[in-house]
Amino acid sequence: MPQPSSQHLRAAPFDGDVRGHLLELPVTQNDQIQPQKVYGPDGATQTLSIANGGAGQSGLIGALALGFIDYVTSSRGNLRQDPLLPPPFPFTVGWYLGDTTQSLDYIEHNLVDIAVTYNKAAELQSLKDGFSCKRIYGFRDRFMLVGPEENPADLDSDNDDILAMFNKINKSGKQIPPTDPPTRFLSRYDKSATNIKESSLFTLIGQVPWAYAYSTWYHQYARFPLEALKAASLLSEYTITDYGTYLSSPEQVQDDVVIYKKSTGDEDDLLLNPAHVLLRTGAQDNIYATAFMRWMASADGGQAVVANYAINGDVLYLPAPKE
Repeated sequence: MPQPSSQHLRAAPFDGDVRGHLLELPVTQNDQIQPQKVYGPDGATQTLSIANGGAGQSGLIGALALGFIDYVTSSRGNLRQDPLLPPPFPFTVGWYLGDTTQSLDYIEHNLVDIAVTYNKAAELQSLKDGFSCKRIYGFRDRFMLVGPEENPADLDSDNDDILAMFNKINKSGKQIPPTDPPTRFLSRYDKSATNIKESSLFTLIGQVPWAYAYSTWYHQYARFPLEALKAASLLSEYTITDYGTYLSSPEQVQDDVVIYKKSTGDEDDLLLNPAHVLLRTGAQDNIYATAFMRWMASADGGQAVVANYAINGDVLYLPAPKE
């Protein structure tokens, strides 16, 4: 039997694949996790802990923390507005880095007071299991499909919907001979909200590329959002990211990718990334945690911070929809 020519042979699989289990954090109540960053006056006591991934990296969690501290300690945060408000003493808020799965684990094991997460089913399960006692709509993030300017999958931003684009990436990635440049997709592959979203889009078109041990086009790269987008830009790969991460990335990273599809923010948009805020069961005894939940839902509190949080004039997130 004749052998295929070398030009039809596929490249070796990625040497840089990073399996998701390498980043899993087995947590127990005995674990001591450290905050990625602490917001507030130096030397003050930390009274509130918040877990989140992408919105922490983009700076929104920090803006919310500082806004809440200002509300409690300033004349605006008075008892007429909130009769259950904590005393206006200096305090700090800690942000703990974790994707959706990790943040909910931190809630389960009493390691943080609040988690900001992006998966409805997992959040409702946390409530059902009794690990969380309250859930509110925090803000709307927007997923985007980005990729190389060369566009080897021939995506059409004007006429293709997101499922058509994923079909093209899947078909082009498996093409023999391969496209020039090769069509490749970078997957977060880490059980993050982004990984869950990209996986759901592949399953909606009837594909499960992660089921194959050998793949030349499906790049498993388990890193946090900023690192993953940077890798996709350097490797000329398509990937799902969120608008907050994109705007928080260095200018060079933004210049090296093209936005092929971006969420409109509509509730039925497949690329919508709704963020909910969960209060840990037990943290309802922490007056700072319960006050934060009330403030976060307030139009002139946390929602105003979300609506006005911008980088270089670009607003990163949308407030929670009005009921």
